[in-house]
Amino acid sequence: MIVNGNPARIAALCLFGALAAAAGPSPANAMVGGAVPAAGGAGRSVVMILGSHGTACTATAIARDLLLTAAHCVQPGSDYKLADLWSAKTPQLKSIARIERDPQFDLRVLLAHLATADVALVKLAEPLPDKIPTAQLDDATSPAAPGDRFIVAGYGVTVRGDGRTGGTVRAATLIATGTPNTLQLRLFDPRTKGETAGLGACAGDSGAPAFRDRDGTFAIVGVVSWSTGPKLTSGCGGLTGITPLIRYRSWIISAARALGSPLTAQP
Repeated sequence: MIVNGNPARIAALCLFGALAAAAGPSPANAMVGGAVPAAGGAGRSVVMILGSHGTACTATAIARDLLLTAAHCVQPGSDYKLADLWSAKTPQLKSIARIERDPQFDLRVLLAHLATADVALVKLAEPLPDKIPTAQLDDATSPAAPGDRFIVAGYGVTVRGDGRTGGTVRAATLIATGTPNTLQLRLFDPRTKGETAGLGACAGDSGAPAFRDRDGTFAIVGVVSWSTGPKLTSGCGGLTGITPLIRYRSWIISAARALGSPLTAQP
């Protein structure tokens, strides 16, 4: 599911965009618009979560057994598994022990195209391998500024309407537009500025991290919640909507501690 995080409503959003099959070959294009594979750098901490109702979302390792994702990705009524794409040629499914959604999250508000606490933690039944490093939360205390650059890395579909992801994490550098605030952050491809189809999150990228690159250290600023097509049409390749972590960082840190997975190097 990818929906609008703006208090002012936007028409023609990409709804239920997390409904993507985790099978099939990876098309030539990528994270819509031609994003490149990101096996290193920003993509190293990024993983995929699969739901029993055919959903696929992206998440980020923030502790050895703890993932950060979007709350709308892990709703009650479905079973969820971590897709192990690193230890065998055939993907394996790993168990999830517990899911905690920010108590301020309200799915009805999200579906009404309004901002809500679209963040959640996923406690794994067993730790991730050392080859998957953990990412830190960004410590910014003020909203992003227009023109700020962020890296979004996800497992979403590579061609709009294709409905498939080949299990490859891909990343795109996008810039902030509009008037960023603590409720929402809109990003677009600097080449197309949301006017024509460009790089952007799509189905399966829900929950994906938006990183700020601090001299080679990638810090999570927010998670993907929604997208639009060009000129605010339905779909992908226009705007990528981020739920910033500024308002929810304290909950994430305290909830991680309560789950027995305290975050390292977090003030």
